[in-house]
Amino acid sequence: MVWIKFVVCLAIILVAGTRLSRYGDVIAEKTGLGRIWIGVVLLATVTSLPELATGISSVALIGKPDLTLGDLFGSNLLNLVTIAIIDVFYTRGPVLNYAGTGLILVATASTLLIGAVATSIYIAQNVVSLGIFNYIGLYSPIIFCMFMIIQYMLIRFQRNQQSQTNTDSPTAAVHGKTSLKKAVAFFVIAALATAGAGTWLGFIGDELSMVTGLNDSFVGSLFLAICTSAPEIVVSISALRMGALDMAVGNVIGSNLFNMGVIIFVDDLFFTEGPLLSYASTDHIFTALIAMLMSSIVIIGLIYRPRFWPRIWVGIDATGLAILYTGAIAVLYFIGKF
Repeated sequence: MVWIKFVVCLAIILVAGTRLSRYGDVIAEKTGLGRIWIGVVLLATVTSLPELATGISSVALIGKPDLTLGDLFGSNLLNLVTIAIIDVFYTRGPVLNYAGTGLILVATASTLLIGAVATSIYIAQNVVSLGIFNYIGLYSPIIFCMFMIIQYMLIRFQRNQQSQTNTDSPTAAVHGKTSLKKAVAFFVIAALATAGAGTWLGFIGDELSMVTGLNDSFVGSLFLAICTSAPEIVVSISALRMGALDMAVGNVIGSNLFNMGVIIFVDDLFFTEGPLLSYASTDHIFTALIAMLMSSIVIIGLIYRPRFWPRIWVGIDATGLAILYTGAIAVLYFIGKF
């Protein structure tokens, strides 16, 4: 029955995620917000709701902070390796060679937040708990404020880019027959289906992981991360098939921003035993460092845009992401086993 539920969940996510990408693209066109903003903010928020639900249940109901933190950091890794997955499907060439330069800002900000959380874990474990009235960590509201500032910067950047596009080279309408009202309505329906199925999938993943005997950090980083990141993978591949490259890449990088900037803050509010990161395993610092290395590869790929590689349609940056992810999971497995 667990595997039947697993397949049903994936089927719902596949159908709803495809619709989510389509109507997200319509909203980007009709509102003039652009595909980068839609991918980084709107799609990333919707596809990250399963991580949010899993995190709240892990800290409030189960009382295991390492499950939610493992899920978040593992999702960060999986989101970044999704870029390598969509690189395989993008036959024009290495995907980062053709992505918008606005994603450099998002990837850099994502790396900054991941580093801030990793530093907070180290300080909370080895120096001082950084607790406010022994309830919530001082780092949580600070990181959340950083997230909001980044969103403001992104909106300003997108507006500047959009005004230049409208002035220099206006783009033709692609979804002329679909009204904005209809697009928003169907987007909300697809978002609810994606978030609901993704949240359910997280609980199913928890059921599957209970029989492994591995520690919470590894279980969260692998099993729960794969389950709760399924919406990001499906939505990004669907966006890529529509030709919305910036939306596809922006979705996975934006999800990392949301994971670090919003979910950790919310989880800390629901964790009543004290500051969340004071109860975290230092194993997550390793996962965070790998996520920062992978984010750095993405930034380099977006800036340098290397084209030399024997197999021209798979970038060297995507290959590096796949290698780092595989190595990280192997190390986490041995850490969790021993």
